[in-house]
Amino acid sequence: MSFMRSILSIFAVALCLLATGCAKPEPVYGREQVKSLTTKRRQVWAVAPVINLSGEKGVDAFLQADLVFQQLQQVQGVTAVPVNRVAEVYATLRIDRVASPEQAALVCDLLHCDGLIVPTVTIYDTYNPPKLGAAMQLFVKPGMFTKPPNVDPRELAKSAAPRNVDPMPTASGDVIQAVGLFDAANGTVRDRLHIYAAGRNDPVGPMGEKEYYMNMDRYCGFAYSELIEQLIVSPKLRGL
Repeated sequence: MSFMRSILSIFAVALCLLATGCAKPEPVYGREQVKSLTTKRRQVWAVAPVINLSGEKGVDAFLQADLVFQQLQQVQGVTAVPVNRVAEVYATLRIDRVASPEQAALVCDLLHCDGLIVPTVTIYDTYNPPKLGAAMQLFVKPGMFTKPPNVDPRELAKSAAPRNVDPMPTASGDVIQAVGLFDAANGTVRDRLHIYAAGRNDPVGPMGEKEYYMNMDRYCGFAYSELIEQLIVSPKLRGL
């Protein structure tokens, strides 16, 4: 009996050692980069519906704006106002987009926010490798802006509209712009995407980082994150 017990004990120890040696290592999860806006006070920025200049019918102005909103929410020091709130103000003013910094300031005033982000899509190609051309304009409400009392906001919006309406609103000193072409066939873009994807995908999932090349919404989120980073490092924001 003692001999059999010894054999069983040795067999049990061998099984434990084998199980330990064959155990899979824990997956290594990355840590996503955190963006911060270093202004004197917290900023409240609203996101407008995306202006589609790509010619692609598959670009949903509200879906793309929501992707921008999701990225803006991750910036420390910024409170993001969703696109549906901006759409409500647009409907009140009877406009489908802002055409001047004055109109943008009025929208900001009605939303009680400090700035309005107007995204634009110029290139939208979902085929792998995906490609997105996009721009963002941040209209900062002037500190001295006040809406005249007892004046219909729709009349103000009409008077603030330029005679020749461009697809994109005219820039001025209170506008910060960010522009980028994000072609996944470019090695520099792939390197930036690799950094962005750290901590944002499951390392043991079936696709991992490749999901960003197959899912256009996720790829757009990466691109919008890059554009937002351009905006928040602008020297024009230092005095806010």
